[in-house]
Amino acid sequence: MGMICLARNAMATRFEIVLHGTRESALRAAAEEALEEIARLEDQLSLFRSSSEIAHLNARAAREPVRVSPPVFALLQHAARLHQETGGAFDITIAPLVRCWGFMQGSGSRPDAAALEAARARVGMHRVTFDPTNSTIQFTTPGVMLDLGAIGKGYAIERAAELLRDSGVESALLHGGTSTVFAIGHPPDADHWKVAIEGPPFEGTPGPALAVARLSDEALSVSAAWGKYFTEGDQTLGHVLDPRTGQPGSRALLAALTTGSATESDALSTALLVLGEGGQRQIQELRPRLRTLVVAGAPGNLRLSDGGLSDETVPPRVG
Repeated sequence: MGMICLARNAMATRFEIVLHGTRESALRAAAEEALEEIARLEDQLSLFRSSSEIAHLNARAAREPVRVSPPVFALLQHAARLHQETGGAFDITIAPLVRCWGFMQGSGSRPDAAALEAARARVGMHRVTFDPTNSTIQFTTPGVMLDLGAIGKGYAIERAAELLRDSGVESALLHGGTSTVFAIGHPPDADHWKVAIEGPPFEGTPGPALAVARLSDEALSVSAAWGKYFTEGDQTLGHVLDPRTGQPGSRALLAALTTGSATESDALSTALLVLGEGGQRQIQELRPRLRTLVVAGAPGNLRLSDGGLSDETVPPRVG
């Protein structure tokens, strides 16, 4: 049995696909089609591409209803349902806050109170109206801006996985950076794919593996508070913002979960990071067989709350 590995840069990350099968030429063709679909979806969904449907919405929907394609309309409706189910912890209208805090294209800085209040007045899914009859979206408040950064990679991976399955692929692993993974079937020599979950960097060195998740025909998403951040005194303020308060999330360092849909795992891991340990049961009860892991504390003294996700747990380093 042969193995094919292909990769492509898109959505500000590197997507990779590993496939197993007996017909290598067919595997390669299927992987190339899947990666091409991810690139096409970036053109359709990116906040930063002026020709995308999301950019058109952001530019025009406060003035008039804007028609979008049926798949994009369905994705935005899905995002609205996830917003409701998570009590507002997941919110695709968060873009004005991300820009206000300087995280959209920088490492961040604290805004003044007036700017923060103005940004908060433009955030909230109740400011987005849906017309299913005409497939149009309209914003009820000027300045509303959609950002699919917390759901777009998962959606792209889910669509790519569907194409692979339609092509007859039975064993594959797709991932977009370190944030979302989807496992089709299992590798030839094991019953599950094993994916390590790394902890926060510690004293300038890469973070240790905190857990290992076993995956088969399901998605794993990991959301972390590090990446873009800035320090203020002895406080570290990260780029994952709580859309309900307008402030950087502070309840967890990392949140991971597995479920059958990569679209949902991407969004729900972000919500779980915002909610922290206190929201772990709430998120787990949203879907059958959803497994979670929340990491809190300080980088040198971590606290793991495992909701059935971890197959192998590595004791965290304690400083």
